[in-house]
Amino acid sequence: MLKHFDHVTIAVRDLSAAKEFFALLGFEEDQSVVISGERFAEYMDVPGIEADHVTLVFPGTMPRLEVQLLHYRKPHALENPLIGRLDKLGFNHICFAVEDIDAMIEHLKAHGVEVRSELTTFHDRHLYFLTGPEGVTVELAQWES
Repeated sequence: MLKHFDHVTIAVRDLSAAKEFFALLGFEEDQSVVISGERFAEYMDVPGIEADHVTLVFPGTMPRLEVQLLHYRKPHALENPLIGRLDKLGFNHICFAVEDIDAMIEHLKAHGVEVRSELTTFHDRHLYFLTGPEGVTVELAQWES
């Protein structure tokens, strides 16, 4: 039986830029390690893996809200030219609930984050799409009271 969503992992080329993006949303770095060796190569099915693995957490949330960043040293990460497309199969986007969507959007725009859509309302939520690290689509949602 599932308990709750645990984490999402995003593979990135620019680890610093990815950490900065998630810091703008309020995430803080919790752990940073290098994963490598046969154990991880077998588990992840990536022969010769060596990668920085950074765990970011949103403080004060229960259950814990976690984003993991993976920066491959070896082998080189594969490009996904369709990463930002919402009409592709597979992973589509991640969405975070916010309290004041207008203030958050202004904060993000002031720091150069690309806002991909105008505000829309759907299923009792106000929504915006953003371009996140490596072109991953991030959505923000504010629930109507």
